[in-house]
Amino acid sequence: MTRVVVLGSGYAGCAAVRSLEDELDEDADLTWVSEDPYHLVLHEVHRCIRDPSVRDHVTVDVDEIADEETEFVQGRVTDVDVDDRTVRLEDESDLDYDYCVVCLGSQTAFYGIDGLEDHAHTVESLGDALSIHESIKAAATDASRTDPARVVVGGAGLTGIQTAGEVAALRDWTDSHVEVHLVEQSDEIFPGHDHEFQGAIQNELERHDVEIDTGKAISEVDEDAIQFDGGDSLDYDVLVWAGGVTGQDSMSDVDIETDHNRAYADSTFKTSDDRVFAIGDAALVDQDADGGPPSEHDLWEQVVHPDADSSPPPTAEAAMEEGKHVGQNVARTIAGEEPVHWSYINKGTLVSVGDDAVAHGVVGSPVNTFSGRPAEVLKKAISARWLVKVAGANARRRPGTRCDRGVNSTLDSAVRHLTKAADRFGYETYGRATPAE
Repeated sequence: MTRVVVLGSGYAGCAAVRSLEDELDEDADLTWVSEDPYHLVLHEVHRCIRDPSVRDHVTVDVDEIADEETEFVQGRVTDVDVDDRTVRLEDESDLDYDYCVVCLGSQTAFYGIDGLEDHAHTVESLGDALSIHESIKAAATDASRTDPARVVVGGAGLTGIQTAGEVAALRDWTDSHVEVHLVEQSDEIFPGHDHEFQGAIQNELERHDVEIDTGKAISEVDEDAIQFDGGDSLDYDVLVWAGGVTGQDSMSDVDIETDHNRAYADSTFKTSDDRVFAIGDAALVDQDADGGPPSEHDLWEQVVHPDADSSPPPTAEAAMEEGKHVGQNVARTIAGEEPVHWSYINKGTLVSVGDDAVAHGVVGSPVNTFSGRPAEVLKKAISARWLVKVAGANARRRPGTRCDRGVNSTLDSAVRHLTKAADRFGYETYGRATPAE
């Protein structure tokens, strides 16, 4: 039997498992490894900052995703030995593999800023979001109109913007005395994106009474104040850091080509080891079949210039597409066939600010940037579609799961209407796939 092991339960990992279940034949065994027994809908986890009761709606149990024939192993990956073809777990157990798909995601980067890691919350997990909620709640208890609590979000990328919007929504929802500051090192929010898009997002943030401080590079953090380059400081009660990511520590000693613990992979998702594939935030995927792997600078250029073609952005949509195609390539490799090259097609960007949203560059839309009800509906449609894609069919045939208890019956009703918007704008289309030479 050929043993295929998938590491991670993020967007890339879930999509890879579902694809491999479709593509592998009966002569292959599939094992899925994750630290958590659920998939976290990370692009919606910030909702728990405002309302912890929605936690059940941002997680999907692994047994609602994978087939019964797929073996699930709960554990934290600490290393991958490409010579022995084994995955080492934190409990010191090993899993053998013939082919390994690395989808371990990323972790927050602190860039060596003194005190930042010790004093700041991150937004990496469900627990993080719940902890932020409790910290804001505690800070607001002793606040007043003349002496409000101050919540500072560092980093005005996608995560930082959506976090600041949700903190503002929590403040308004609870009628609390809280100031919300969004701090960004660059001179503009959502650095490098279209100026019209940036302006629309900034308008939404300001409409939600979020104070925006750009051109502010954090140099040091202590328990109640942030120091900036140039000598300025800002007191805070709660600090959330969303200023960047890097690869997981478990990839630091793996004998494949990496950069900042992210594996270099070609456009078929193969790494420098033919038995190891890498996708999602764990990978630096080169979309040029004739070129070499992208540098860290190339990756950043793709993040801030999403229309570029050199490498896919580190987004949920790209990770889902990579997962779909990696399953095909693993199966083709096992069968002795040529893998297919993949390239990402950007179908648009959506950013939420509280209950509102801003969309830009949406395929099929006659308007380049738009907000209001159309953007809100489209964002909800995309989230609903992902839940149906990743869990709908399997959960329905398992008695006792959330879907069996009726949750998905409500979701199905909403999806019949919401997905019309996503279908209209081409969100069913995946990246181009062409046979490798």
